[in-house]
Amino acid sequence: MTDEELISGIIDKNQLYFKIFVDKYQSLVLNTCFHFTHNKNDAEDITQEVFIQAYQNIHKFTFQSKIATWLYRIAVNKSLNFIRDHKKHAIFKSIENLFSSSASSPLQMEDSPVDDALDDLKKQRLTLLRNAIHLLPENQKTAFILHNYEAVPYKDIASIMDLSLASVEGLIHRAKMNIQKNILKKIKKGTSL
Repeated sequence: MTDEELISGIIDKNQLYFKIFVDKYQSLVLNTCFHFTHNKNDAEDITQEVFIQAYQNIHKFTFQSKIATWLYRIAVNKSLNFIRDHKKHAIFKSIENLFSSSASSPLQMEDSPVDDALDDLKKQRLTLLRNAIHLLPENQKTAFILHNYEAVPYKDIASIMDLSLASVEGLIHRAKMNIQKNILKKIKKGTSL
């Protein structure tokens, strides 16, 4: 079933078409929201909001871009609004959520001290990177996350963010430079972010 058929069915209030639409794009939206919130529950809540907004506004979709690009834009905006509204609760709540799927069970006590040290080093580096990304200006953070975590092409990022291709390239370049600068600054201080 094509996107045009899905949208036509949704506009005609056919719930089956909307279910197929959600099934087709849910992982894309959920992953995008998760990369901004780093919390599975928050990402799931935002994903529901994205699909509610998409359902309410599907009749306005004009096919000037891909449906995925339109959904990315809604997901990014909803995620950024969520972050703004919940800044008082740490944006990157806990790195444990990221590692929960790979965490070893209490029964696996055979890890060597070297393995534990390597895991700790990976966690420290990941925390340092995530915090450096958090310090980026919002537009740099958005472009960087979409490109590096979601593998969205520059052209699509330009459409999502309503910017020129050159602006997106500049944002991503400046984001990388700022991340390096923030990490080096913290390493020189001898502290973690």
